[in-house]
Amino acid sequence: MNGDPMSERYPVIYVRGFAGGQNAMDDAADDPFYGFNEGSTHVRVGAGGQPRFYQYEGPLLRLVKDQQYRIEVAGSQQNVLINADPGSLEPDSVWIYRFYDAAAGTFGVEPQSYDIGRAAKGLVDFIDLVRAKTRGAPPVYLVAHSMGGLICRTALQRELADPAEAVSKLCTIGTPHGGISPELGGPIGGWIMDRFGPLGSDIFAPRHMQEYMLPDGHDFARETDPKTGRWDPRRMVGTFPPSRILSIVGTNSRDYSVAAGLSSAVMGVQSDGLVAVRNAYVYGAARAYIHRSHSGRYGLVNSEETYQNLSRFLFGGLRVEVGLHGLELDRKDRIWQGEARLAIRGVPVLIHEQTADHYCPIDLNATEKGISGPMSPLPLLTIFLQPKNVRKCRYALDLKIISLKETGGILGFGDHLEQIADWQDTLIVDVEVNDNGAARSVTWEWNSTLVGRIAEQAELPNELDWAPGKSADGQWQLPVPIPLMGQAVLGRDARLQLGISLWA
Repeated sequence: MNGDPMSERYPVIYVRGFAGGQNAMDDAADDPFYGFNEGSTHVRVGAGGQPRFYQYEGPLLRLVKDQQYRIEVAGSQQNVLINADPGSLEPDSVWIYRFYDAAAGTFGVEPQSYDIGRAAKGLVDFIDLVRAKTRGAPPVYLVAHSMGGLICRTALQRELADPAEAVSKLCTIGTPHGGISPELGGPIGGWIMDRFGPLGSDIFAPRHMQEYMLPDGHDFARETDPKTGRWDPRRMVGTFPPSRILSIVGTNSRDYSVAAGLSSAVMGVQSDGLVAVRNAYVYGAARAYIHRSHSGRYGLVNSEETYQNLSRFLFGGLRVEVGLHGLELDRKDRIWQGEARLAIRGVPVLIHEQTADHYCPIDLNATEKGISGPMSPLPLLTIFLQPKNVRKCRYALDLKIISLKETGGILGFGDHLEQIADWQDTLIVDVEVNDNGAARSVTWEWNSTLVGRIAEQAELPNELDWAPGKSADGQWQLPVPIPLMGQAVLGRDARLQLGISLWA
């Protein structure tokens, strides 16, 4: 495509999540990078989910190594910013918003009480300072874990005068956009809210979120859920477009540490151990589902899966929205579900994994586009392509379609074969780039038609009909026909629709 996908390199500001009680806030303040420097050494692999060693360096080191970003410290990042001349700092820099320092009790002064609204106002000041001291006064990238995403949204929706100018993109990782709602109620559910709510059990309740996330006097009728009549905090308010947000959703409740056993039991299997899958995204935003827990040794923020999605979202040159079109499903007494897994050659993890095994299948019975249901949007998924330092990058999108018969609200298994899909295939796509990193050609084929191993396929036979300059608005809608075996299940006109647009 036209342009260099690496041309936009803006300052990255990290915003961490909730630390816990006073001791935890003190520990956070003791860390020079608030935990974003930490890596991991464990992955779940194999049929039995046995842990294996895999050394991931951590997100800050990877930004330095892969993207040549700078981390300015010199005793205090705040002092670096204050003492720098206006416009003197390079834009490819990483900054940590240290909002917990004032609440720490280790610096010999009385700690301040913690408040999300105050933290959001402080974030606005920090953004303004970073932009003022950076060459060209560029917008910033915000990257936030857990509650940090709510601080960012409060700043975008309530505090920033022109959020779309000040912030280029927002990536949230395991953020409870819809609040934290225990699967179990009673004393146990109350305990989990008290344990993880810095201002008490109401901190993640929608009625409390409304107080700190919405502007004063805001008429939130547009954001109310038509089914419940209540405000839905997953809907963005204001001028910042949801299309500039990536919500990374964790689906592994098993490995959440701290009070792991009790927490994951209370929150249920459809969660990362703390945040329910249905609450971990913003409507209209791109989503990446990864099988990681909220934190701990198998946590989201310090994982290869999250970094692969984050780096492509921030620095990728193309945005590809994949959808199933032309479906003719037999919906009479039948529930249809889909599964999607995305792999990239050379990357040792799946960067998107939305499956029934992880309690988050794609709901093909949903009718509304974009915000169709609690688990999945239509189109199926959004991919950001980052063909950096590789002349040809190969992607594999595995799709699986399953139907279950339902009569009177009860599932029937008389004609069911467990683990056998009605249709399953893998779309193999090669993206070839020019010397400057811009995409030149895209070829594809379904794995069911290839002979031999995928790794041995040097060339794919089908080329997408696109070229630089062919689209006046920089957007392409390109169909990929479903194989005949898939058409027998999904309909004669079934196809994958690739909506491709320039992203950087």
